[in-house]
Amino acid sequence: MQSSVISTSFQEEADRQENMLRPKMLKDFQGQQRLKDNLAVFVKAARERKEPLDHTFLIGPPGLGKTTLATIIANEMESEIRMTSAPALDKPKDLAGILTNVTEGSVFFIDEIHRLKPALEEMLYIAMEDFEIDWVIGQGPAARTMRIPLPKFTLVGATTKAGSVSSPLSSRFGITCHIDFYTEEELSSIISRSAKIMNVAIDEEAVMLLAKCSRGTPRIANRLLRRLRDFATVMADGNVTPKVVAFGMDRLGIDSNGLETQDRNILRTIIEFYDGGPVGAETLSISVGEAIESLEDFYEPYLIQKGYLKRTPRGRMTTKKAYELLGLPCKRNMDDNQGILF
Repeated sequence: MQSSVISTSFQEEADRQENMLRPKMLKDFQGQQRLKDNLAVFVKAARERKEPLDHTFLIGPPGLGKTTLATIIANEMESEIRMTSAPALDKPKDLAGILTNVTEGSVFFIDEIHRLKPALEEMLYIAMEDFEIDWVIGQGPAARTMRIPLPKFTLVGATTKAGSVSSPLSSRFGITCHIDFYTEEELSSIISRSAKIMNVAIDEEAVMLLAKCSRGTPRIANRLLRRLRDFATVMADGNVTPKVVAFGMDRLGIDSNGLETQDRNILRTIIEFYDGGPVGAETLSISVGEAIESLEDFYEPYLIQKGYLKRTPRGRMTTKKAYELLGLPCKRNMDDNQGILF
């Protein structure tokens, strides 16, 4: 029992620190300039009309700020927000309970909306369009349907897999925001802001080095900053210098491109076990001991973006760049433009 209480308090502290670093308004949100500019227009127009913001669809890999943007939308609209995730909604009554308790103009955020069950998705259709839900009263021949009116609200759905969201649901969102990986300059601004909030002294050069190792993802940048703060506290004078960054990244198994040990393990497995590919995602996930969801959502997007991996109709394939990264001889001819072996 005691260990459970301790672990819970640690988790609460971690959540508190994470929330402390989250920007609260659009002006504090770093990067994604075009998205921010468009959202600012949509929010201002909705407020001037005294209407809820149109339903908003947030698409992007994990850690890029979808939950943060949902909170910012609520703050900019000066409304409350209710948050849940699709896996937590098991039965229609779960969704109905939330929808019947939303307030006028509030924001209802559903994370991982691509995992919503079909019955709940169909309930959302009417709620999004007509601000009503159908509810069945009674059973058998005496059963009847009652329409329950809802306050006008804004649904914000977030997903890492836009292709898994059904067309009828995605078409009901009036605003679609694609969140891209962040540039090193944008991550540098995020790291500098987080360091000030956390009261961490960090050199400008160290900020740039850390940005290069953060996989274009603010969540990873903030996580690495906390770990470097630990190394600086214990092994240095508390200041995060380029030397501390180099030492910390080496200890964490992260190279200057942001690739972790598992990233290199994935590439090495494809090359050594499957002759560079193609290999299916399920086979690869078993080979490297990684859940297929983690493989597809976390590792592959960055490896593909950096040019080490390609997805083809036949499976995953490494590129010539992957051989060079690992220092392995490429014994087969390879078309760099297509990633297809001859």
